[in-house]
Amino acid sequence: MHNLPSIDPGRSIDWGRTAADYARHRPGPPASFYARLRDIGVGLRGQRILDLGTGTGVLAREFARQGCQASGTDISAQQIEGARALAAEQGLAVDFRVAGAEEIVFPPGSFDGATASQCWLYFDTQLTVAALRAQLAAGGWLLTSHFSWLPRADAIARASEALVLQFNPAWTAADWSGEIPALPDWARAAGVRVRSWFAYDEPVTFTRAGWRGRMRACRGVGAALAAEEVDAFDRAHAELLADIAPEQFTVLHRIDAHLFAVD
Repeated sequence: MHNLPSIDPGRSIDWGRTAADYARHRPGPPASFYARLRDIGVGLRGQRILDLGTGTGVLAREFARQGCQASGTDISAQQIEGARALAAEQGLAVDFRVAGAEEIVFPPGSFDGATASQCWLYFDTQLTVAALRAQLAAGGWLLTSHFSWLPRADAIARASEALVLQFNPAWTAADWSGEIPALPDWARAAGVRVRSWFAYDEPVTFTRAGWRGRMRACRGVGAALAAEEVDAFDRAHAELLADIAPEQFTVLHRIDAHLFAVD
């Protein structure tokens, strides 16, 4: 999400600890997102795409399904293990590797473009752009995107965030405003220019169990709390949802993407 800190004071963040919930309960962006990407020239058949901070490979696997030559990197070995398992299960060929976004992993000119979904705030942007310039072909591009619930507009998201803060007061990703800048601040310093961008809202359907899993997989819970704390949060969250939500409901999300020219 834009304009949020990448750290929670006094808490370490380890996405590997939540890899199982991440793989099962963090839904990827809806089909409308990929349709809009194709409209701006991203995700076209035959494109060579590197997905940075790939996690369990949500974007990379979808690009492979669309006929792209997809690769993905992530600093978490557990997340990459999950990505490889899901790709194999789905019969998709994706080259997943354990590596930080700032590392030069592939030969020069290996990719037409790169993507980074929900993860750009965790990278050293100048080093990452420099690494991309070494791995992208001429005319290469970078797409950053987010798929984020809206706590100020959605009562269930707001109540779930309040519960997270009871268990982890250091969590700094709560109460996101939903603001999407036309030109993110980091882009000026990194020397990239916006070719296109979009933002729109869409309700996403969850069951109570699915939303519980989604919240366990967030940075403030599964990636930060001890196992017994995660269990205690989940029990409290189940009680909360039984009081405020039907068995199936929607949570309003804002989806955005910026396509940058990396010259």
